Amino acid sequence: MSFPKLPQPEPGEVLLVCACYEDGTALWGGLQDEIGGRREGDVLVIGDSGVRLRPIEDDGWDSLYGGNVPALVADGGQAPSVVVLADVSVGYGGDGPLLVDLAAVPGRGVRVAPDRLGEILADLLSGALTFDHLVSDMDVCGMYQGDGGQPAFPAPTATPRREFPTLPSSAGVLLVRTFFDDEEGWGALLDELGGTDDDGRVGADLDPDEIDVDHYPLTALVVDDRDFDGLRSGQVPALVSAREEDIDELTTMVVLADARTFAEPDRPLTVVDLYDTPGQPAVLPCRMVGSMACNLEISNMDFFEFVAVADTQPWWEED
Repeated sequence: MSFPKLPQPEPGEVLLVCACYEDGTALWGGLQDEIGGRREGDVLVIGDSGVRLRPIEDDGWDSLYGGNVPALVADGGQAPSVVVLADVSVGYGGDGPLLVDLAAVPGRGVRVAPDRLGEILADLLSGALTFDHLVSDMDVCGMYQGDGGQPAFPAPTATPRREFPTLPSSAGVLLVRTFFDDEEGWGALLDELGGTDDDGRVGADLDPDEIDVDHYPLTALVVDDRDFDGLRSGQVPALVSAREEDIDELTTMVVLADARTFAEPDRPLTVVDLYDTPGQPAVLPCRMVGSMACNLEISNMDFFEFVAVADTQPWWEED
């Protein structure tokens, strides 16, 4: 089951897509009032910025995520450079809307305060601000110029534009190798994660009696393919299958074994946010990634709680 295509915006317009529905009813969470502006037909003109937002609804976009958006851009006409999502975090949580990059690194996202949406979009559309600027200045919660603290490992910017294949569909977690200059280190990493089974998975045959609940083992499908050499976090969300017939087959998390993994103690892995702020990385020791996956799966913790804050000791390293 696929998402409907997005309509082609008129010149000068930006699509504001509702991606949160309850019984077919769009949930905007008060966003349109918080944005401000005036109505001109079906368009919302935001203050002095002159930005023209076109709110659109279709319950076929329910649970649409930022990484899904690039594949839904309509053919023909001038491709938009940005789309704004009012997703479940907006509809239920009151968070800022998600801006989705469609130009530099399609599929990555950053949240902005509703009352600054017009200002920021105007600067993006005029070229006074780039998406890289937004990403480099977002806090650990994915909010542009937010007050949650700066990430210790900021999302990479100036990512080279290149094509990658779609990542394989798999229920749960993917462990993707993106650095291929250390075969011995790669083997050691897989050994530390318990080795792979015949299906190419780590952690597939766990003995419940031997599980350390404080360092829960990672269960993941291993992707060892040179086509993903150099893949960065911001490029990941657009490579994950948009929707599956069976929700149990959805990829819930992507973990990158990158150059840092083989160069630093604790074999740190880069976990990529697919949902809250697509493309945002969380870098943490490989021994902690299984616990992160488990806590996210049961909604016990949020992604941002695993994003280390600059100049602050991460909670998982505290005595």
